[in-house]
Amino acid sequence: MSKYKLIAVDLDDTLLSNDLRLTGRVREAIAAVRAAGIYITVSTGRMYRSSVPFARELDIDIPLITYHGALVKNSLSGEVWLYRPLPLAYAREIIARVHRLGYHLNGYLDERLLVERDTPEGRRYEKISGVEAEIVGDFLQFFDRDPVKVLAVAEEPLLDRLSAELTPLYEGKVHIVKSKPHFLEFSHPFATKGTALEFLARRFGVPREAIMAVGDSFNDIDMLEYAGLGVAVANGREEVKKRADFVTKASYGDGVVEALEKFVL
Repeated sequence: MSKYKLIAVDLDDTLLSNDLRLTGRVREAIAAVRAAGIYITVSTGRMYRSSVPFARELDIDIPLITYHGALVKNSLSGEVWLYRPLPLAYAREIIARVHRLGYHLNGYLDERLLVERDTPEGRRYEKISGVEAEIVGDFLQFFDRDPVKVLAVAEEPLLDRLSAELTPLYEGKVHIVKSKPHFLEFSHPFATKGTALEFLARRFGVPREAIMAVGDSFNDIDMLEYAGLGVAVANGREEVKKRADFVTKASYGDGVVEALEKFVL
């Protein structure tokens, strides 16, 4: 019997292959975990709408952690377990700051992917997410209530500079994290994968030491550190590997399978 009773796995650059698919090995391993009576879900920065097809392909029947933890929602019943949007006042301040820099912005509201104008960055994001973007014009004029999150797209050094500037200003007010090298995301201060995983664990009555989490990027760190076993896949960021309890030899989905076979199955 495995000591791990709840497993959370990131999607992009972790569970998914490099071409954004679920391999046969991954599907078989997830099915074996579920057959063993172990809770397993995805924990992603993606929209719920963008995550559901993968969850249904894997027959995941517990809530998904989406938008970094801003929305925890069941992919089969549609029941919302947790929702923490970004306060509008902070969203507007951040949007105004990003406007001055000229970076592309994504906004998220009511499961809609929103952009201010048509850009190459927006079109690339559409391909990754599998969701068509809606052009709505100036976000400062458009948003009249709390968005789920806001995402800025730019070169990594530029985003690192912006993050270093804003993180002290919004400590305790906004969660600021890179999900990919070119994506800097702004969400509710408690909309993190770690806090969402803790929420799920409490609902299921699973102790921290019986939780395993697998990821690759900065937005996975708090989840890996909360779990009793934090696993980074081989293709993960070096900073993330240093914070993990175990680093796989294999990359992407094969790395997840390696961890599941070693510690769970």
